Amino acid sequence: MKSTKLRLFLSVLVLLIGLAYSLPNIPAIGNGALKDFLPQNRINLGLDLKGGMNLTLGVDVEKAIENTLSIMGQGIREKILTEGYNILRPRMSDGQLEIIVPKQDQLVNIKETIQSWYPNLQLIAESDYTAGATQGTSLKYVLSDPARKEAENLTLDQVVRTIRNRIDQFGVAEPDIRKQSDNQVQVQLPGLTDTSRAIQIVGQTAHLEFRLVRDDINPNDFVLPAGTQRFPMLDKQGGHSSIVLENEVLLTGADIANARPNFDKFGSAYVSLKFSPKGAITFEHVTGDNIKRRLAIVLDGEVYSAPVIQDKIAGGEASISGDFTTEQANDLAVVLRAGSLPAPVHILEERTVGPSLGQESIDSGITASLVGAILVLVMMPLFYGFSGLVADILLCGTLALMFAGLSLFGATLTLPGIAGVVLTIGMAVDANVLIFERIREEIRLGVSTAEAIYAGFSRASISIIDSNLTTIIAAIILYEFGTGPIRGFAVTLSLGIVASMFTSVFVCRAVFEWWSERNPTKKLSV
Repeated sequence: MKSTKLRLFLSVLVLLIGLAYSLPNIPAIGNGALKDFLPQNRINLGLDLKGGMNLTLGVDVEKAIENTLSIMGQGIREKILTEGYNILRPRMSDGQLEIIVPKQDQLVNIKETIQSWYPNLQLIAESDYTAGATQGTSLKYVLSDPARKEAENLTLDQVVRTIRNRIDQFGVAEPDIRKQSDNQVQVQLPGLTDTSRAIQIVGQTAHLEFRLVRDDINPNDFVLPAGTQRFPMLDKQGGHSSIVLENEVLLTGADIANARPNFDKFGSAYVSLKFSPKGAITFEHVTGDNIKRRLAIVLDGEVYSAPVIQDKIAGGEASISGDFTTEQANDLAVVLRAGSLPAPVHILEERTVGPSLGQESIDSGITASLVGAILVLVMMPLFYGFSGLVADILLCGTLALMFAGLSLFGATLTLPGIAGVVLTIGMAVDANVLIFERIREEIRLGVSTAEAIYAGFSRASISIIDSNLTTIIAAIILYEFGTGPIRGFAVTLSLGIVASMFTSVFVCRAVFEWWSERNPTKKLSV
């Protein structure tokens, strides 16, 4: 008796909690007088239901890997110098990190030092090097295959995280941002129909780099020396000229700790930067080693400014000027503060979904759900009497728990997700049907109601758990390898299965045993 009451108490408690989390999703209740007394979690509507923007972004992973190699080159140079050896400044050449060793007697020790401190680097070429009066050995390194794969994954993860932070700061609600194959990222912005604003938020990559200027090279030359690259430079009037920069990236946006808009003494807007502790140390070394040289600030492939380094700069502060308006300076500070992308991105696909189409989908989904629910609610009492009525009540509990789960986990309901709701309505009573049929067989054999209930639940539960477990495994596979809409279906289906197993097996058994204990001489209507 105590066990039955405890199960009944737990069942009622869980169902009430589920009801509390599902009620706010009903507009009349969630926006009414009870909203202050109910949880604030609500189901997010997907792009296909709410309307909005869908963007597919391509990520230039190769650029991120080149930046990683370039930054490694700086670390190698500092390490080699502290070991008492000598190398020329490392440079990027055709996606490879080239290190020039001028003294042959130091070659073996330098190679061993690099291998010891940077095991992720793989030596792919070693050759003689001659440039003017400088002679030595050229060592070319790339990332090993495992390190390259890890760098690609980290780049995509950082792109997703950075775009999410940026969108959150701009105030776009309920974004759905996820990785896809072929180095792509899908961005869904429900409720946002302003195309230009979406492009401004996501399309501005804010890929920031600091490189040294080569003033000794004419930017109009047809062929540039190895280790250099031509960039467009933005002038004060918004026009462009050309400038030659070294391939080596000294600092990136990843070294930025803070960015904010500011104004100079003439009232012109600019963006002031604060480096991270690691970035501040690197910036101090760079400025100290390159006094009287120009340091270019490259943003999204354009040079915004290239000031002359007058002295070593400690404290880790810099600025970006470019004849900004106040709004442009503020937006740039936001995207830099939210995080600079580790690699350039470009928009591969852009689609807008109208809210009217989404409303039609919601109406159709609600209609299908209601029709399915009504048919189940009518048929179960006709076939199973009082037991069918209990199954109907528990079906409502299943739906409440499913919507509560969607709200609690912040899941996004999509059109395939609505299909999962409809499917759950049909599948939720399957377990009840198996149990009720088993109880009928036991009653026909002449056993008591209590014994029939015990046998029905004990013997049918194994089959119920096995069948639902295989469905959950299929749903997990769909979620792991599917795209957004498919994942929405998998989430809804999984929550529906778990909720239906709880109500059909645990709650229903507690109700039947409680009824049996209160009515020991009566037969169960099943």
